[in-house]
Amino acid sequence: MRDITFNNPGFLYFLFINVILIAWYIYKDRDAQATIQVSSFNNLETKKRSFKIYLRHILFAFRILVISLLIIIIARPQSTKEWQEESTEGIDIILALDISGSMLAQDFKPNRLEASKDVAMEFISGRTDDRIGLVIFSGESFTQCPVTTDHPVLINLFNEIESGMIEDGTAIGLGLATAVNRLRESDAKSKVIILLTDGVNNRGDIDPITAAEIAKRMNVRVYTIGVGTRGKAPYPVQTIFGVQMQYVDVEIDEDILSKIAQMTGGMYFRATDNRKLSEIYEEIDQLEKTKIDVKEFSKKEEKYLGLSFIAALLLLLEILFRNTLFRNIP
Repeated sequence: MRDITFNNPGFLYFLFINVILIAWYIYKDRDAQATIQVSSFNNLETKKRSFKIYLRHILFAFRILVISLLIIIIARPQSTKEWQEESTEGIDIILALDISGSMLAQDFKPNRLEASKDVAMEFISGRTDDRIGLVIFSGESFTQCPVTTDHPVLINLFNEIESGMIEDGTAIGLGLATAVNRLRESDAKSKVIILLTDGVNNRGDIDPITAAEIAKRMNVRVYTIGVGTRGKAPYPVQTIFGVQMQYVDVEIDEDILSKIAQMTGGMYFRATDNRKLSEIYEEIDQLEKTKIDVKEFSKKEEKYLGLSFIAALLLLLEILFRNTLFRNIP
């Protein structure tokens, strides 16, 4: 259903000008008849009036219509669609990413860190309705980007992430606590953290379970991802002969990551290669496609464009008729 409203209704009062113009036109038209002195009307009585006599008023009608349309256009007519319900799927998400030195292992291509960044950025691109933020951690943690809907900015910050930006180590509890803190003032109905790491908590003042308890009290759901192949993984080591690959043991504290997810209502995933990591993010994407908000909205659409074309057409017709069919002889 559509109702016409005006953004500047006060201008509609100028339509009363037409009343004055019409009255003035009628008054002047009384004296606009040509006169001639004749001795008798006998030869004129059967003479029919030309249709031009009646149609000449159309020029004034065109002008009145043009003025009326211009006033209405200035008043900005708008159509208002009836209030409707709209569902959104937006949630607040924090990506907590481990950037410790072990993330350079090349059991993922080109390495764990770059693979994790690529998949996360693809995930961000598909969540257009969400506010997403980024926390990075290794021996310490800090917020790289607070929750935002400006996803291009967030992706640019992802591209800037490198291992070694902060002190090395794996502070899972501190990284999780920082992520939870970023959601502390969030009023979203659904708050989610996706925590990705490839190691065991060995740094930081906050125990992972303590951080998980805080997340639980704040109704934050945590999905945890352990990244790394099973067994040994190739890791680049700088030697006097240049960078050489050494195979190191893959150690992921899956018990802690599973417990964090279980406590907060999330899930734990193990990614052993690029494909599996991509599938995990796809699964999380589907799990979090929950409608969380229903609101009403009203959509307005400007309606002056069609009136502008009509006014222009009438003005052109008046000019055309005035200079052709109803042209005055000087």
